[in-house]
Order: sequence, then structure tokens, then C-alpha cells
Amino acid sequence: MKIHLHEKPQNVRLVLGFPGFGLVGTIATKFLIEHLDVKKIGEIESNKLLPLAAIHKNKLIGPLDLFYNKKYNLVILQTLSELAGFEWKIGDVIEELTRILNIKEVIILEGLPAENKAKGALKTFFYSSNNTKAGERMGLSLLQEGVMMGATATVMLKLEDIPVSVILAESPSKFPDSEAAARTIQSLDKYFGMDIDYKPLMKAAKNFEVMLKEMMDKVKEQQVTATPATRTRDPDTEYIG
Repeated sequence: MKIHLHEKPQNVRLVLGFPGFGLVGTIATKFLIEHLDVKKIGEIESNKLLPLAAIHKNKLIGPLDLFYNKKYNLVILQTLSELAGFEWKIGDVIEELTRILNIKEVIILEGLPAENKAKGALKTFFYSSNNTKAGERMGLSLLQEGVMMGATATVMLKLEDIPVSVILAESPSKFPDSEAAARTIQSLDKYFGMDIDYKPLMKAAKNFEVMLKEMMDKVKEQQVTATPATRTRDPDTEYIG
């Protein structure tokens, strides 16, 4: 995997959204890219990943694109590609990116399985390697017990010297969940004080989640004949909390 950067802003915060449970991270980062004034500053490239691209509002979206928002000094990684089998590589690349951009904090947006829970009972949790009080200010429950897997886990393990926070929204379904994604955005808004009105984005997110589901279904069809090392795992096993 290689990082290609057209610009290199410094002392930024990095927001990550991997395609984990409910595609919450992928949908949430799309919220941010749509809402904030961002420009593409680069991409992460690998010939080992499935060749995947999407067209959204007449713009080409690659499998791993990097965007920058100057107002809040944020870099956002939009991840469309399935990363199963390449989690440690992603951890290495993110670690390299933190050095290149002198990243001061990493925030990961994630989904968390919540079986047999009514929508009104769904919670959003917070974990931080160095700032648990931020969760209290956001009104979030601190994650006391849980197991992280996939790319989120490798990033958390690799970045020992950089603050890492995770916002995890419970979702009752492994299918794309825009409402859970919106709850992570709502929490992130409180964290950064960005005054994001996430509600108007719900309709757009619903449309995007349909596109994502269709795209992921096509990816799974392609992987039926793939080798065991590259075959997608069941999303239910990605994150257990």
C-alpha cells in the first residue's frame, strides 16, 4: 500500500471510517465529506485490493481517498474497499500518514452490534486512549468492555504515541445503518464544536446506503470465487462489544 498526497497539511486531526458493522464508519465519513467544505488531497493505493470505484454526484470516489477541511483542520479517510486480509497493512499506512502530516489525534467512527434492541434503546459509546472526560462532555457512555477487530484494532494498536478516540454507535443490523452513522456524526459535532446539522443529511445518507449495499453485494459476488485469504468475512464477526 502506498500513500499519494497532493497536499500535506500539518498538525491535523484524522477521522477514519472503515467498512465495519453496519457500514457506519463509511456512511459517517461520507456525511462529513458532503457537509464540510473539503477537497481531495490524496489517496491510498494498493494493487492487492479489489479495484473499486463509485460515482457520486458526478464525482469519482476511489477505494481509499483522503480529503481535507481547512476550517477545522481535519483530514478524512473515506473507505469504500473491503479490507479483510489487509488490516495490518492499513495500520502501517495510517501510522506512516500520522508522521507525514504530524497528526495530533485520530478519531475512528464505528458501528457496534446490538441484537434485540429497540431503536430508542440504542446507545453510542466512547473510548479514548487519553481523554475519557471528552466522552462525558458528549453525554456518551464510556466503553468498559469489548473486543475490537479489523482495521480499527490495528490502528489502535499501532498508534501508541498518538491519542486515539473511537465513537461507536449501536446498530441492530449488519446492513448499512444511516441512523447509527448519524449518531456518530452528532457526537463528533459535539466533540469538535462544528455545528453540524446532521438531520438534513439523513435522506442523502439513505440514498448513499442503498448504493453502498448494491456495491458491497457486487463485491461479495466477485469474492465467491476468491481464495480463502481474500474472501470477505461475515460482518457479524468484525466487531464484538
